[in-house]
Amino acid sequence: MKVLMAIDSSSASHQVLDEAAERPWPEGTTFCVATVVDIQHFARLPALIEDAKREGEVVVKACVEKLARSGHRAYSEVIVGYTRRTLSVYAKEWHADLIMAGSHGHSAIGRFLLGSVAQGILRTAPCSVEIVRAAPGGPLPSSHPMKILLATDGSDCSIAAALSVASRPWPAGTEFKVLSVEELVTVQSALAGYPLASIYPASLLEELMAEARARALAAVDGARKALKQAGLNVLDEQPIPIGDPRAVILDSAQAWPADLIVLGSHGRRGLDHFLMGSVAESVAIHAHCSVEVVRS
Repeated sequence: MKVLMAIDSSSASHQVLDEAAERPWPEGTTFCVATVVDIQHFARLPALIEDAKREGEVVVKACVEKLARSGHRAYSEVIVGYTRRTLSVYAKEWHADLIMAGSHGHSAIGRFLLGSVAQGILRTAPCSVEIVRAAPGGPLPSSHPMKILLATDGSDCSIAAALSVASRPWPAGTEFKVLSVEELVTVQSALAGYPLASIYPASLLEELMAEARARALAAVDGARKALKQAGLNVLDEQPIPIGDPRAVILDSAQAWPADLIVLGSHGRRGLDHFLMGSVAESVAIHAHCSVEVVRS
């Protein structure tokens, strides 16, 4: 496995490093600790780029040394470019399987500006992306048996997410919960503001809801089988909730509470950045815990 770590000197990046160092990984995993010297910040003072590169080298080499002390194979990279795009380009060239990034760094103020870096990576990365978060004042997720919520809708990306989780080692005692949502029927038309019952006959609505429930049950069953076949500890089946997948996933993760949410980058309705933003991206931005968005 090849893991690209997006690092700067922020506290969020320290969490990424600590999480990567503590978590078990597949045998032969290689880490690339990368930082970007964003040329946009030096448009008027290009002479300072070399100084910034030297500072970046100090940061990433210290990270590599920590990973090495934990028994991991790692090397460093300082990249000059635009942060939002350069990391994704490098990930493609390096054939990364996973990018790990903090929820925000020096270029962000809270979650509202998460999009300046992490959200850009989520949208453009050629591989899976994990946004790492530790609970405020609490321990890192992998410093104890983890609670991992796998959200699935049975799509190709959801299947890839289940297989990805099943193929990796996790801290001893880690528990897994599989969640699928019976999504409410919505109408994308000028009539969307009217009650559905006034547009469609009750029999059709019942049929649509029954199909949605059957898909959710099948998705849960498939994901649970994949995890159990890998010998992972999967909790008993839960009732299939009804509602907006974004809200249900976030609420379920908060109530458990989960250390990590894993879900596919897009669902049954296909690849669409606007649609992706409505579920995977929203979960990644608003979750209280770490989130991994898996691309097949």
